[in-house]
Amino acid sequence: MKKDNILWTLFKECFLLSTFTFGGGYVIIALMKKKFVDELHLLEEEEILDITTIAQSGPGAVAVNASLLVGYKIKGFIGALTTVFATILPPMIILTTISFFYDQFINNVVISNILNSMTAVVAAVILDIVFGMITGILKEKFIPQYISLVFAIIFVFIIKLDIIYLILMGIIMGIIYTVIESKRGANNESSN
Repeated sequence: MKKDNILWTLFKECFLLSTFTFGGGYVIIALMKKKFVDELHLLEEEEILDITTIAQSGPGAVAVNASLLVGYKIKGFIGALTTVFATILPPMIILTTISFFYDQFINNVVISNILNSMTAVVAAVILDIVFGMITGILKEKFIPQYISLVFAIIFVFIIKLDIIYLILMGIIMGIIYTVIESKRGANNESSN
């Protein structure tokens, strides 16, 4: 791919992904991975996992956060502006159009059935993301991630802990691990 066309590619792909993605930010992240990692080879799989983590942890819409990070990683500030604009433009157009015809849509049985049927597809795409992320974690063989994964599963499915506490727990565990590793590295340097 020519370097001159990267901004156009970013705009076009994010615009198309945002236009045809139903189910929220988690769905668009899976499609971004397929597009920017698997097809265009503009990002590595580990980078998209990092982007997913940051996008979920930050305030705001996951799709917008992810597109901002993808654009920034590929083409810097101008790439981030391009991908964010391309991601928010389709929903703005679609929602504006729907708002004009709201009365006709709200009672339309066909549209209601279409949206209800799409729920299963969205669930399958989200499962694909979850399994992909778990596979990525297990491939790294990084013990703190294993521990975080087990605790997160326990806290979400058994204890029913709110997501904000899980994010804070992940941040704290990351800080603790960093401190331990930096002390370990300092001890190794002093012994040499």
